[in-house]
Amino acid sequence: MALMVGSQAPDFILPAVSGGNFQLYQQMAGKSCILYFYPKDFTTICTAEACSFRDHFEIFRNLNVAVIGISRDSLSTHQRFKAQYQLPFELLSDTEGKVAALYRAVVPIINLPKRITYLLDTTHKIIAVHEGLFDSAQHVRSMVKALQQK
Repeated sequence: MALMVGSQAPDFILPAVSGGNFQLYQQMAGKSCILYFYPKDFTTICTAEACSFRDHFEIFRNLNVAVIGISRDSLSTHQRFKAQYQLPFELLSDTEGKVAALYRAVVPIINLPKRITYLLDTTHKIIAVHEGLFDSAQHVRSMVKALQQK
């Protein structure tokens, strides 16, 4: 089960494709963002999800909402994924799955990654959540709908 709407999103630090480390509370201070956790670069559903976020990126940018993808893939794999699909948003490498665990984006006991998307407000409170392993396009639609209702 995902973190609850209305709860405070946990802070974290992860390596970023753009270079250096990304710290949620520092980089997103006073900004809304989407954190989307996904299982693996270059797989069919994960690629469709990333491309859907790419194709709707202007909507998010116009609303001043950053999009950040997080998976256990290495930075080098993320770099190839980002380049091949021309992704205009940040990808973070959570190779040990610690941040995914904080955000309940792993299946307990068997430790498999889940697909969960969170919309955070400017104070890092969770204002929308979408969870579903096989409905990648719905993650994007759900975030757009949440932003329109905001």
